[in-house]
Amino acid sequence: MSSLLLWLHIGFAIFTIGPVTAATMAAPRAIRTKNVPTLQFIQRLTRIYSLGSLGVFVFGVILGVVLGGGLLGKWYMTASMTLFIVAAVLLVIIDRDLRTAVQALSSESAEDDAKVQHGRIAAISGLLSVIWLVILFLMVVPG
Repeated sequence: MSSLLLWLHIGFAIFTIGPVTAATMAAPRAIRTKNVPTLQFIQRLTRIYSLGSLGVFVFGVILGVVLGGGLLGKWYMTASMTLFIVAAVLLVIIDRDLRTAVQALSSESAEDDAKVQHGRIAAISGLLSVIWLVILFLMVVPG
C-alpha cells in the first residue's frame, strides 16, 4: 500500500508541478507579445495543473499517515507542507493575475497593456520555482 501511495505522490509531482511551473514561466512572454490566445491557454493550463498538484499534497499526507511513526511530525515534513500551502496560494494569485491580463489585453483600450500583471507573474513564478526546489530538497536530503 505504501509503495502505491509513494508512486502516486511522485507521479503527481512529476506530471503536475513541472507543467504548472513551465506554464507560469511562459506567461510573461505571452503578455509581453500580447498574444491573447496563448495567454488564455496558459491560464487554462495553470488552473488545471494547479488543481492536479493538490494530489501531491493529498497523497503525501496519506503516505505520512500510512507510514506512521511520527513522520508527519518531523521538521522537514512540516516545513514542506507549509511551503506547499504557500505555493498553492501563490498559484491562486497567478491565476487571478492571468485572468486580469487576459481581460486587459482583450479590451480595446490602448492603456491596458497588463504591465503590472507581467511583472507580478514573473516575480511570483520565479519564487514558486524556488519553493518547489526547496520542497524537493527537504523531501530527499533530510529523510
